[in-house]
Amino acid sequence: MATPPSRRSILSLYSTMLRTSRSFSSYNFRTYFIRRTQDTFRSLQNESDAEKIRSIYSDAVADLAVLRRSAAVNQMYGGWRLAVEDIKKPEAISERGDN
Repeated sequence: MATPPSRRSILSLYSTMLRTSRSFSSYNFRTYFIRRTQDTFRSLQNESDAEKIRSIYSDAVADLAVLRRSAAVNQMYGGWRLAVEDIKKPEAISERGDN
């Protein structure tokens, strides 16, 4: 039986997923993936079964790969900024270049 992932590896994965989620240029995608990441890791935090922790962790690792590819595509083809977004432009988010 394999050991569950360490606390450090779980926190590292969490911060990487949040960083990747924040790199989406689209407001709706960005907020959705940040919320989804937080919900996933909150459920992981409340879990005590080692097998379930390994399962959630491995699913999150697979989701990170998909999230990275999706963020790259979204940055290339991102849309216009919405009225609900902050006036200040975060450093990681870029606007479309064809304006």
